[in-house]
Amino acid sequence: MGYEYKEEGKFNYLEAGEGRPIIILHGLMGNLSNFDKVFEYFSKKGYKILMPELPIYKLPILKTNVKNLAKFIKSFTEHKKLDNYILLGNSLGGHIALYYTKQYPEKVDGIVLTGSSGLYENSMGESYPKRGDYEYIRNKAESVFYDPKVATKEIVDEVYESINDRNKLIRTLAIAKSAIRHNMAKDLPKMKLPAGLIWGKNDEVTPPEVAKEFNQLLPNSTLYWIDKCGHAPMMEHPDKFNEHLEAWLNQEKL
Repeated sequence: MGYEYKEEGKFNYLEAGEGRPIIILHGLMGNLSNFDKVFEYFSKKGYKILMPELPIYKLPILKTNVKNLAKFIKSFTEHKKLDNYILLGNSLGGHIALYYTKQYPEKVDGIVLTGSSGLYENSMGESYPKRGDYEYIRNKAESVFYDPKVATKEIVDEVYESINDRNKLIRTLAIAKSAIRHNMAKDLPKMKLPAGLIWGKNDEVTPPEVAKEFNQLLPNSTLYWIDKCGHAPMMEHPDKFNEHLEAWLNQEKL
């Protein structure tokens, strides 16, 4: 992996490559390593790839929402003196990318959504009463992927730890409520920028109908499907994901 982990003030982030910036926004339970193959491939293709750690569990509880996470990204782009960038978001990260684009449209040249919330998602909500049940959490984690083997013990352990940590649980619930409040349906038709949608055909969290609705509502969007794939295409089919992303970047001359 040819990227560097940096710690600068309140920002912890990964960075690799030179060229037009692509800022990756991870999901609620997302690990920075989920995008290893994206870093590896596009940092050698004339792009500067950056991925900040979102302060989901560090913000004050009343500020733990989509709006403040978008503000955090704004301060990150200012810290890095970035312009003319592309936002790439998975799950909650896609939702933050959309809200950010609504607030600062002049800053974003393109947006890529994969398994994004913002319209609808099946959350792990009903699992919280059973949060001490490891087997139940394992089944829920496996359901995120088409191939349950992708949910390694390390991934399941991380989700289990997050859900059993009271501080993280409260903030996870706060973010989930915020995501419902910040439904983007009315805003999407006003977003004229190029949008790439890369979706798993077997996504149970943000099902295929959600991708189709994004495609209908975003006026300049292109939808790419990945077969036998769940909610995190960049993990489950990284080569296919990169192929679609590269095709979209070339199509939009970005």
